[in-house]
Amino acid sequence: MRLIFLWPGKTKSPELRGLQDFFAARIRGFAACEIIATREARGLEEKFADKIKDLEARGLEKHLDGAYVISLEDRGKEMTSHEFASFLHGRERDSGKPVAFVVGGFLGLADRIVEKADMRLSLSRMTFSHELARILLLEQVYRALTIIGGRQYAK
Repeated sequence: MRLIFLWPGKTKSPELRGLQDFFAARIRGFAACEIIATREARGLEEKFADKIKDLEARGLEKHLDGAYVISLEDRGKEMTSHEFASFLHGRERDSGKPVAFVVGGFLGLADRIVEKADMRLSLSRMTFSHELARILLLEQVYRALTIIGGRQYAK
């Protein structure tokens, strides 16, 4: 299985970047894993939200061709860790396509990215910062891969 994690902008917090690298390394023990940080829109005020999301979408779109796209959003499907593991295991068996997880920037994803997604996933009904959502996603993917692989993971 090939996994792609895609989002605009680099993770700025050194602590979160460390966790990002930690979980990415763990994931690579199970599957090919690539983190792609595209260009984030800078210098625009939040009142230009549509323009910001459009600029960020341009960078994200370049990496979606040929992938099974999962967009992260608050209105997406919620799953338990075991349901998520079963879902990923099914993707691995049913398709040779890479799985691309797309996390939006601080304003979320442009509608056209969400509409292109094969699936919409929610990590929780709570709202998290986009940088923290990256870490939660990576941790849950790692957890799912340990479940698929029959390995013990601390609870």
